[in-house]
Amino acid sequence: MTTEELMTVAVAKSVDARGTACPGPLLEAKKTIGSIKSGDVMEVLSADEGTKSDIPKWCGKQGHEYLGFVDVNGYFKVYLKKK
Repeated sequence: MTTEELMTVAVAKSVDARGTACPGPLLEAKKTIGSIKSGDVMEVLSADEGTKSDIPKWCGKQGHEYLGFVDVNGYFKVYLKKK
């Protein structure tokens, strides 16, 4: 998805993991994914660079769809769709 599309996607759940370092954001995503329905989009807010590679790898292993990330003033938002 493009940055513009990601910024307007309907998010079912937002996980703020900006205060955690690797693997914190990934662990928060794993913990939260069970609280949304299949087909819903979740965003993970993180300041840890590793999250940009950890989340896509995890999505691939679990069958979730990685949608992309957006840089936002010192942190970024990673988007994924639950399988």
